[in-house]
Amino acid sequence: MTRAPRRMIRLGAFLIAPGYHIASWRHPHAHADGGLDFGHYRDLVQTAERGLFDMVFLSDGLGIRIPFKDRDELSRQGRIVQFEPLTLLSALAVHTTHIGLAATASTTYNEPFHLARKFASLDHLSGGRSGWNVVTSVTDAEARNFNLDRQPEHAARYHRAREFMDVVTGLWDSWEDDAFLYDKESGRFFDPEKLHILGHRGEHFQVRGPLNVARPPQGHPVIVQAGSSPDGQDFAAAWAEVVFTAAQNLDQARSFYQAMKDQVAGHGRDPEQVKIMPGVFPVVGRTRAEAEDKYAVLQDLVDPVVGLGLLTLLLGDVDISHLPVDGPLPELPRTEGSTSRRQLVYEKARREGLTIRELYRSVSGGRGHRIVIGTPESVADELEEWFVNGGADGFNIMPAVLPDGLDDFVGLVVPELQRRGLFRTAYEGTTLRENLGLERPARGAAASSMSTEGRTAAPVGN
Repeated sequence: MTRAPRRMIRLGAFLIAPGYHIASWRHPHAHADGGLDFGHYRDLVQTAERGLFDMVFLSDGLGIRIPFKDRDELSRQGRIVQFEPLTLLSALAVHTTHIGLAATASTTYNEPFHLARKFASLDHLSGGRSGWNVVTSVTDAEARNFNLDRQPEHAARYHRAREFMDVVTGLWDSWEDDAFLYDKESGRFFDPEKLHILGHRGEHFQVRGPLNVARPPQGHPVIVQAGSSPDGQDFAAAWAEVVFTAAQNLDQARSFYQAMKDQVAGHGRDPEQVKIMPGVFPVVGRTRAEAEDKYAVLQDLVDPVVGLGLLTLLLGDVDISHLPVDGPLPELPRTEGSTSRRQLVYEKARREGLTIRELYRSVSGGRGHRIVIGTPESVADELEEWFVNGGADGFNIMPAVLPDGLDDFVGLVVPELQRRGLFRTAYEGTTLRENLGLERPARGAAASSMSTEGRTAAPVGN
């Protein structure tokens, strides 16, 4: 009898050019100009591929999202310029062979045809390794770059996002996999019976199609989602194949994991086809003392102005600048920003009795994600505990400083996970789907697994 393959940890590398810690750009080993240095990104992605990571992940925003009062305050921020991620990933595709290439793009400030075409193109350029982190955007700063004073309400953004996904997946299915004949003798470039025109007319979008890119090698690029609000969770349950989330402890991680898997099943989808990957901020040393020293160096570099700006962003653009930094965080007003991360940070402040100063220092590293400081063995212990006890299918690794933090993880933690039989020793396939253990969707399959609103318009023609 054939035995089922052993369940393995999935790993994503969250790459912010200087590192995930808010003060990382000031570290002596960091590339302060890394956001505009292609060679820096190329080296990072090749390191992650050498470490057999499933994917690299580039976050993005459509503007400078950190709140600032004036130019002096903004000048203290170290991560305000960076490449547009799809452009960058397209270039990185030719320098890699197996690792997945995932990027953030917003459904609020793009049109479905644009993103369907871009991600399909990236999938072709990379040989089937693209992933799309679907976001609805969370800041007024982004809205002000798109003819608005304030962002649309939370529920409205998700309502648009659901229809957006209907359109994008429909466009990816414009052509059957074997539609293109390239038959010079007959004069047939494609089989006309294998073209499907979308003809979508909905509340937010009117899109005829077809897409002017062939069906992606993966069928659909892998869909990633990171929202943990009720709307975000429902959206992920309907659409996502990888879910990034934040949890401070195993109980929180297990609660989210089980709830999300149940919601996925409630949408008629197979829970095994959705990989839940909490963020982890590791600081690795050959001894515990060495790891703690590495973290202390970064904490000492946190500029109070930058720390307060980060905390303001995490709290949903709530102005706290007038409050005493050595006093407690008060009750917070309603926000249209990221509700899940805000609640996690707020609960941390209450649970640990932190002042505002202590709170911004505590989130300067993990920003609400789990911080793990220690030796390769102790870091692997924590990852294994969450993985085997129903808290995760894998992890989104957020190195504190780059390249050092990624080098440490690949060189020290990955071999320990492999020694324990928890992580691959070779890639299973050539596409992101194959390596994640995800099925390739049949053409038109998304229509049967979408949210209860369903497709707003039936395709016309064939």
